[in-house]
Amino acid sequence: MTANRLRHDKPARKVIKQARWLLLRNPQNLKTPEQQVHLQDLLAANQSLMTVYLMKAELKTLWTPSAAWAWRSAWKQWLRHAHESDIPALIQFAKRLKGYWRGIVSRVRWLMHTGQLEGINNRIKVIKRMAYGYRDSEFFFMKIKSVFPGNP
Repeated sequence: MTANRLRHDKPARKVIKQARWLLLRNPQNLKTPEQQVHLQDLLAANQSLMTVYLMKAELKTLWTPSAAWAWRSAWKQWLRHAHESDIPALIQFAKRLKGYWRGIVSRVRWLMHTGQLEGINNRIKVIKRMAYGYRDSEFFFMKIKSVFPGNP
């Protein structure tokens, strides 16, 4: 949005457009000292940008909690900070993300990646295709349980 306002000032627009990638990168992934200095200058010049950048870093730490209840309290704190920031885009993002908190906390409790889940679902679909025409659902579920013996 800021870059669109500067469409007539090409050098200033270029600085803003290049800064986008600096903001999206993790600080440890900045390759040169010039990038680090440029990022620091950019964040010092814009208070709301600094707030959103720090909130992004805080949100990233939420993905590696020690326990589900610790995650929930950290999540509530992050939401409170987002609402206190008075930045409309951040508040809107927090409201949208709020609807997914149950699924996220489930991911924290049970560390099953979606790749594993997709593999299980795919295997069940293959069994279902092979069993096409059978009328006995008990046999179908026995076949699934035989493929995944460790799961109850």
